[in-house]
Amino acid sequence: MPMIKGGNIRKGSYILFKNQPQLVTKTEFVSPGKGSAFMRVKMKGVKSGATQEFTFKSVEPVEELEMNIREMQYLYMDGDDVVFMDPRTYEQVSVNRAVMEDKIGYLIPELTMYILFYNDEAIGVRFPMNVKLKVTYAEDATAGNRVNAPKKPVTVETGIEVQAPLFIKAGDTIIIDTETGEYVSRAN
Repeated sequence: MPMIKGGNIRKGSYILFKNQPQLVTKTEFVSPGKGSAFMRVKMKGVKSGATQEFTFKSVEPVEELEMNIREMQYLYMDGDDVVFMDPRTYEQVSVNRAVMEDKIGYLIPELTMYILFYNDEAIGVRFPMNVKLKVTYAEDATAGNRVNAPKKPVTVETGIEVQAPLFIKAGDTIIIDTETGEYVSRAN
C-alpha cells in the first residue's frame, strides 16, 4: 500500500485508519507558531458511515488505499443501497447510500459513474463533473428584477432544488456542477 505524509491528505481521498477504509470529507492544515504543523481531518467510515475527526502530524505516515476504478451505470435505489451495473459484463454491485452524501439528487437512470473498488468491494463513487437534468418546476420571472444576474429556485426531475437564472423555465434541461451543486448552463 502506498504511504503518504499526514500533511498531504486531501479531501476525497481514501485512507486506512485503524484498519478501516475511510473517506476524507474535510481537511484543515494548521501550522502553529510553536511546534510542528498538523492536518486536522474529518473522515467517514466507508462501511459504517460513521464520521470522526483525527489530527495527523504533517510528517506522520498514513496508508492511502489502492483503488480499482470501473465505469458503471446507475440502475436504481434499493433501500439504503444504490445499485450500479457494468455495461460490458452486466455485473451489478451495490454501494451504501451514505457514501454519496448529498449527491443522491444527481442520480438519473443510466448515468455513467466511476465506482471505486477496494479488495473487490465497491466502497466509493465518483460522479461526473456535470449532469444534465430536466426542470420540472420554475416560477415565472418577474419584470424589472434584472440587477446583478438574479437567480430563482427551480426544481429538477430528481426533486432537488437549484438556483438558476430567471430565464430558465419548466421543461428546460440544465447542466449542474456535481461538486458545487450550482447551475452551469442550459443544455442544448
